[in-house]
Amino acid sequence: MPLHDRHDPIKNLDLTFFDGTRPLMVTERIIEESPVDIFANGQKIITIACAGIHLDELAVGYMRAEGMIEAVDEIEEVSVSSKNDAVHIKVTKEIHTAHEKSIFSSGAKAVAQAIKSSTITSDVTLGALDALRLMEAHLAVTIIHGETHGTHCSSLADDQEGIMISREDIGRHNTVDMLGGYTLLRHIDCARKILLTTGRISSEIVTKIWRLGIPIILSHAVPTSRAITMAADAGITIIGYMRRGTMRVYTHKERVLFL
Repeated sequence: MPLHDRHDPIKNLDLTFFDGTRPLMVTERIIEESPVDIFANGQKIITIACAGIHLDELAVGYMRAEGMIEAVDEIEEVSVSSKNDAVHIKVTKEIHTAHEKSIFSSGAKAVAQAIKSSTITSDVTLGALDALRLMEAHLAVTIIHGETHGTHCSSLADDQEGIMISREDIGRHNTVDMLGGYTLLRHIDCARKILLTTGRISSEIVTKIWRLGIPIILSHAVPTSRAITMAADAGITIIGYMRRGTMRVYTHKERVLFL
């Protein structure tokens, strides 16, 4: 069901670079920002600003994060428009939305969506040094960011096999939704997985990860206070500000092995 991605999200643009002494005309590699409409059973449910890649995963992951779908067998068809500006998903159930939404590149919405979900009780543990090595590996696969410096990246990892899959986009929320769509379409259980991200962990990010059932989040950045409170209640371990061989454990430190 997942589609092969043929869209190039990087554009060459001419600009003026000031080197401290004089202006120079240069060509830079710039990440694209495109509005993409997502339709469910013919009804437009959202417009998301994104890099225009992995749109099938993004659309499915968004619907999963919003609780519109829960299982892959609820999906009958996923199609991306020839212009790469819309995704149409046909599902076996009726979709109800209060109103059409838009998500900008930051991923921000007017109101964070609270969810009702059971507390995650996974017995997965992670060594502190292993966590730092995973983050180094995660940062090494941010290929689009290396060219443009304009994206976030999220990866899904296994405590035994390391990083399994990575997704980049202009919005950190989009990268998590892509992983949600990727795992749903491929029947991957997230109960023993680890999510790594370059971006700040907000309450919306925790909500998405809670829905996926992922017990551990590793971030190159930091969480917000609300994200910490929500993760503590959800049973999610947050490890953040992983830089220069150090890290901060904000919640559920019992999953981190320091020796």
